[in-house]
Amino acid sequence: MGKRVVVTGLGAVSGMGNCLGEIWNAAKNGDSGIDKITRFDCSGFPAKCASEVKDFNLSDYMYVNERHRMDRFSQYAIASSVMAVEDSRLTIGVDVPPDRVGVWMGTAIGGIESFEDTHRQLLEGGYERVYPFATTLVISNMASSQVAIALNAKGVNNCTVLSCASGSNAIGDAMRVIQSGEADIMIAGGTEASITPLGIGAFCAMGAISPQGDPKAACRPFDRNRDGLVMGEGAGALVLETFESAIRRNAPVYGEIIGYGTVGDAYHITSPVPGGEGCVRAMEMAFAQSGVLKSDIDYINAHGTSTILNDRDETKAIQTFFGEKAYDIPVSSTKSMTGHMMGASGAVEAILTFMTMKTGVILPTLNLIERDPECDLDYVPNLPRFKEVNFALSNSLGFGGHNTVLIFKALS
Repeated sequence: MGKRVVVTGLGAVSGMGNCLGEIWNAAKNGDSGIDKITRFDCSGFPAKCASEVKDFNLSDYMYVNERHRMDRFSQYAIASSVMAVEDSRLTIGVDVPPDRVGVWMGTAIGGIESFEDTHRQLLEGGYERVYPFATTLVISNMASSQVAIALNAKGVNNCTVLSCASGSNAIGDAMRVIQSGEADIMIAGGTEASITPLGIGAFCAMGAISPQGDPKAACRPFDRNRDGLVMGEGAGALVLETFESAIRRNAPVYGEIIGYGTVGDAYHITSPVPGGEGCVRAMEMAFAQSGVLKSDIDYINAHGTSTILNDRDETKAIQTFFGEKAYDIPVSSTKSMTGHMMGASGAVEAILTFMTMKTGVILPTLNLIERDPECDLDYVPNLPRFKEVNFALSNSLGFGGHNTVLIFKALS
């Protein structure tokens, strides 16, 4: 299995708050970040709701004059990473050489806001009006690169683009980098800022976004009346390091990453394999690495998008893999509060899962009023639950048939 990899720092930005403390307090109280779209005029769009980051103060994390050099998705990545490093009590260059610290960020869409702005500039004034560094605003690897520049992290630097599984894969791949000895510490996570006319419009055209105008009814994972996802934005970052490094630094430890499984469906560009066969294989892979038993799992953070196919087939995958044990495991979709943060989802959900293990608070699935008969697990409806969680599993599933599973362990 290689070196033990623990998590020593957490940082996040979302529609529920601009730091982990705000997000966690809102989540455990069941306060959703989903509200009416204000980022642009959506009157001509079926979608009316999203989970937007609000009152984000960029100057807390960088010089404001640097803002024009990066898209919003990179700004969120820097903010969450700075918070995670501070939370870890890590000083790069003192506790560890910069070339032993790496960055691995995931994003599904990248700098779509800058892409739209640049296209507008091109149409209005030709290429002479285009910002000279427009390419560096748009390309997906810029979040990882900008985080490295901001923190002086000179080690392995990579970017994962695997749709809605991107954040989880970034964490799993960063874990492998540490286990292989290529880095001592990795800053890993996901980021997204796709609440734009094109970002929302494309999902509307696909019929994937809920048309509900009521923010409290728009995102309802596993409910009989669910009718689509709700877009979210933000970022989540985790500091990963070897257990030995954490002990040597006397760093806070949230828990350990013990299993990572990632496979492809090879089936369809948007629809999961009926029955969730790919998710089952990803769970098998993660469990084989972790060494834990199915009976050890105390909680599952589901992908739970509030779409008809995902919720049904993810439920079937959990039932298939765990058998009767599936009905004893609390399962919740925190997307009911954060919205679907696309490439940031897996990272923020991993963070919330580590907080569940730390506090014993299992977050609820909001707006679950009328259960779908095909979704018959214990989804912790509407109210949090209190339970000791020593082992937890997090699912992330993405367009293109990506299935990613992470298994976490509380530090004993």
